[in-house]
Amino acid sequence: MTKAVIIHGNQSIYSHKQMKETIKQTLADKAWARWTALILIASMMFFAYMFVDVMAPLKSLLEPQLGWNSTAYGTYRSSEYILNVCGFLIIAGFILDKSGIRFTGVLSASLMVTGAVIKLYGISDWFAGTSLEQWLNSWWTSMPASAKMASFGFMIFGCGCEMAGTTVSKAIAKWFKGKEMALAMGLEMAIARLGVFAIFSISPLIAASMGTVVAPVAFCTALLAIGLICYCVFCVLDTRYDRQAGKSDDAEKSDEDEFKASDIAKIFSSQVFWIVALLCVLYYSAIFPFQAYGAEMLQCNIGDISAQQASNIFRWFPIGAAVITVFLGNFLDRKGKGATMLIYGALLLIACHLVFAFVLPATHSKVIAYTTIVVLGVSFALVPAALWPSVPKIIPEKVLGSAYCLIFWVQNIGLCLVPLLIGYVLDSVNAGNPIVQNQLAQLEAWKAAGTEAPEDFFIHYDYTVPMIIFAGFGVLALFFALYLKALDKKRHFGLEAPNIKANVQTERAEAESAEE
Repeated sequence: MTKAVIIHGNQSIYSHKQMKETIKQTLADKAWARWTALILIASMMFFAYMFVDVMAPLKSLLEPQLGWNSTAYGTYRSSEYILNVCGFLIIAGFILDKSGIRFTGVLSASLMVTGAVIKLYGISDWFAGTSLEQWLNSWWTSMPASAKMASFGFMIFGCGCEMAGTTVSKAIAKWFKGKEMALAMGLEMAIARLGVFAIFSISPLIAASMGTVVAPVAFCTALLAIGLICYCVFCVLDTRYDRQAGKSDDAEKSDEDEFKASDIAKIFSSQVFWIVALLCVLYYSAIFPFQAYGAEMLQCNIGDISAQQASNIFRWFPIGAAVITVFLGNFLDRKGKGATMLIYGALLLIACHLVFAFVLPATHSKVIAYTTIVVLGVSFALVPAALWPSVPKIIPEKVLGSAYCLIFWVQNIGLCLVPLLIGYVLDSVNAGNPIVQNQLAQLEAWKAAGTEAPEDFFIHYDYTVPMIIFAGFGVLALFFALYLKALDKKRHFGLEAPNIKANVQTERAEAESAEE
């Protein structure tokens, strides 16, 4: 009888303890808190995306105002990724997994602001005529000093921007684990891409009203400072969340779960990691570098439209992505089919770039331009919405930050080289183009006479070869997407499975392992 009472008492105590643990909630369990956290970190990325493309709609104005040709502009665009390719992103992975999302996020936002200020200084009148400008002009004379200084600032910004991207991914994985992770990541990407829409709308207007390409850069630099403040507010929320959960920023880990440098070798030795990384670099190499040249491509291929009109068309590129990403995230959470989405996204990418290469120059149709831009945006929703939530399914959580950074590192190699390649190709294939050469001669004559070029003046480049190159990247990405789906079917990573269900199964397996 006594034994029965003891057993009954123990069961009662256990049930009461279990009930208390069930009732206890953290901020991440409260919808308002986790969505507020998402808005704060997404705001930082919104302003970062604005700064990345602030000069893209102004490309046709850079040669008349700053003396940047396509090669100089391509070098500037590539500079965003140079330090990341040289190893900074690998270091960023160590910092993120060792120091946590709060320290790393503030550091990355601070680097973005610092780099933006340097770039702004390089293209401003404050830099013109200084001894630093004269020294920079004394070497590599084909590259203007302003482009060199802007590139240096963009390198610093790029370190912060890419570090921020990986930090945000890990932060969302932390706050939305077992919840609406794909939807949250999709919304973050949608908000960030709205920054592209915003800057392609605002940048030409600010430049036209102020009469200089410097003004939009100054405006976006101020917004980056606001983004830093937003992330600091998020850090306050995240600190409170960790206190409620009884852990530090990087969580109390056992020796078995502690991140080790040797884990990097395990990531690099993973076949599926390389498939995802190569798919990522090929797909994004046909997207982000394209954004740098897209507005001018439309201006050249449609003809008789201004830089403002071309920007107004191109700005709709992220809208298709922003609208559909929300629905895709919800679909992935509840229905799955992530690997299939990667295939469809690559197919749409290929089709769109081929339309830009051959159909648009033949028709000069604004309707085709608008339609293709929006469809490309849909492609840009399909691939990232399926790609990034899939990484936690194939990579252990303790090295998730490093895995994201290593994928970004591989991606940055392409993003560093491709803008430079496209700029070089543009100048090379148009070297024998009589229309382009006559326009360049006219521009030099205006400069020699001290006369400014007309506002509607632009170099009418032939963009056929660059667009074929972008389509080629899409074809290679399609092969890797097909292979990834076949591998998922064989190894059961769960890439086609719903995210919410997958998370529940993962937590159940972890609980069973702990009991054993």
